[in-house]
Formats: sequence, structure tokens, C-alpha cells
Amino acid sequence: MLNLLRNLTLRQLQIFSAASQYENFARAAEDLHLTQPAVSMQIKQLEEAIGLPLFERIGRRLTLTEAGATLSHHAKRILGDIKDAEDAMRSLSSADGGTISIGLVSTARYFMPRQISRYAERYPKVDIRFSIGNRDALLRQLQDNAIDLAVMGRPPAELDAHCEPLAYNPHVIAASTTHPFVDAPRFDLHELRHDTFLMREPGSDTAAVAMEMFQHHLFTPARRLALDSHETVKQAVVAGMGVSVLPLHTLRLELLAREVSILQVNGTPIDRVWHVVHMNAKQMSPACVAFRRFLIEKTGAYLEGQFADLTSHAHAASPFAQT
Repeated sequence: MLNLLRNLTLRQLQIFSAASQYENFARAAEDLHLTQPAVSMQIKQLEEAIGLPLFERIGRRLTLTEAGATLSHHAKRILGDIKDAEDAMRSLSSADGGTISIGLVSTARYFMPRQISRYAERYPKVDIRFSIGNRDALLRQLQDNAIDLAVMGRPPAELDAHCEPLAYNPHVIAASTTHPFVDAPRFDLHELRHDTFLMREPGSDTAAVAMEMFQHHLFTPARRLALDSHETVKQAVVAGMGVSVLPLHTLRLELLAREVSILQVNGTPIDRVWHVVHMNAKQMSPACVAFRRFLIEKTGAYLEGQFADLTSHAHAASPFAQT
């Protein structure tokens, strides 16, 4: 074990970290521009040095062993610290280059790629890498220093992190265009007590918003059906399987195509806010600082424009006209 600690190379850490991220040697090899045998050889050398297996194959799936998961955790922190050192050195130059890594909760995929593209047009030498995961995964990545920034809804009070609001994130109740209350004026949530509510899985921000709404109104739907993604939920809404509490901006295409309607339920839209988050201990590069500032300054106006366009295509009155 001591020999491993003395002789472990940065390249071995990078290869193992990629293999542990994908749990697939072929994908790790592709990401690192190596051959699969080269990746397999490096992993084998690590396992021989440690004296413990790092991966095991269960059926056709490759997974980390307990030792592999432990090493993966430390490898991410070490590589993150090295990146911090590189960024600190780069900070002596300018914000026109470098690498930024950002994690997004799934609903942020509907607007963040556009923001990243807009920034990349201005600063083509800045390499912005983004990944999508659930909130818990992003919190772990922030703690492990595996990402510079995260975009999420609920601020992470459980972390020593700094949060800044990005934009208004209204949640509405979406239904198929054949729902009997499509043209109804403002009505109480309890009128939907016989409907099936299509939900995201527990732990997602969207599911948390829906559950808070139910508790606030002392409401219990006749049936709740948990689905694995916003796209699945939206398709189920379009098909008339039920109604759903969803972020308004995730419905852009469906509203433009007149496939869904927004129900005018009292208390909606539900006010929520997008946040950009980084650890207080994070040493951010000038490129990261500039990109974060761009998001804070530009995202709200961009999404407000999207909302105005969306509401003009809704089948009912504007969801922003609360009573």
C-alpha cells in the first residue's frame, strides 16, 4: 500500500477516475483518447499494487468494489485539488481561457446548454464541461471538488457553500388539452382531488415542490404515479394519463405545439428560484468567476423572455395572474 502511495501517478488517477465514473473501460478509453487494453492494464496494475480488486462484474455490468468506491472518492478530490492549483496559476493571466466544470440538475437542461453556448461564442478558448445529475449527486460532486459550480433549485443548507439566485423558476400545473378544467377560471386545488398526479421520483426538486404544495393545501390526490424523468412525465400528461406540477420552462415545446395546457389553480404559479452554487472553500479561476457572473446577469432575462413567449401560447389565462 505504501508503494502505491509513493508511486501512484497522476495519469493513473485520471484513468481510474474516468473508469469509475463511467463504470465502463471502453467509455473511459474513448474519453481519454486511449485504447481499452491500455485502460485495463492501468487498472490491473493499480489492483496489484493495492492488493484489492477495484471493480467487479455482476452479470454484464461492471461496478466498483468497496475499495474502488473509496479510492474513487479520494481520486476525485485529488484531481479537483490539482485543477484548483492549475486554475490558481492561470488566474495570474486572464479569464479568456481555461476549463470550467458545472453540474446541472435535470430540469436545468432546458436552458443551461443555451447559456453555455452563448458564453462559448464570446469566449471560444474557455472549455466549459457540464454534467447532469440529481441534487444529491451534485452535492457530492461539490464536496469532492469534482465540479466548480452547480445549478439547482433548493439552496444546499447542508453544505458550506455560497449560493446566488439566477432566475425565477415558476412551477405550474400542466394537463392535457382535453382536461375538463382547461378553460376554467381560477379554482382550488381540491377540484383536482380525483385526478392522477404524475410525479418525479422522491428526492427531485420538482417532487419536493409538489409535496410542499399538497401539504400547504392539505390536499391528497386520488392517485400518485412516480415517473423517472420530466420527459416521461410530459408525455404522460400529453396522453391524458394525469396532471403534473412542472417547472414552466420545461413545457416550452409542448405549449408551442399546443399539446398541453396550464390549469389556473389558485396558488399557482408556485414561486421558486434557480441558484448557482459553489463551495466557499473553492478557489475559482478568473474564467469560472467570469462565467458565474455571466449566468447571474443574463439567465433571468433570458428565461423571462421564454416565459412571456410561453404564456402567449397557453390555452388559458396567464399563469402569472394570481388572485
